[in-house]
Amino acid sequence: MIFKDSKGAEFLASKSKMIHQQLLTMKSGTGYFFVSAMALLVFSQFSFQKKTPFDLKASIVRGKEVYVAYCLSCHMEAGEGVEGVYPPLAKADYLMADKKRSIQQVLYGATGEMKVNGKIYNTEMAGFDLTNEQAADVVNYIRNSWGNKGSAIRPEDVKTVRK
Repeated sequence: MIFKDSKGAEFLASKSKMIHQQLLTMKSGTGYFFVSAMALLVFSQFSFQKKTPFDLKASIVRGKEVYVAYCLSCHMEAGEGVEGVYPPLAKADYLMADKKRSIQQVLYGATGEMKVNGKIYNTEMAGFDLTNEQAADVVNYIRNSWGNKGSAIRPEDVKTVRK
């Protein structure tokens, strides 16, 4: 098997094929066979799997869809909220102060007083049954829209908060 994407992958594929051919010619009773088979297994698992880098822009695009479905009715199209009832998300000091809290509130909701941009809000927010990716996406959308600029939230971050 040869991959055309890079010389490194081509080299790894040719080495993998060579090891595989050597394994086929060995007697199964030798200790070398077991060690070589394990080496091939480990080699093939780690050599050809590429970890896809996290794409914040794509997450924000997906997050907008989640926002429209779950958040827009209270927090409005431009994240301005409803004064005295639903807090704004646009340029929201409260939102940007604590990533973990933002994830928790999307997942589990919020109750009690909160001070957002100097104003007190005390309306209950429902939590939402979202996948880790959906929750990360909507938080990324909110934290990177309407004047907010936040670091990326990954699905793994949401998974950690769920524990």
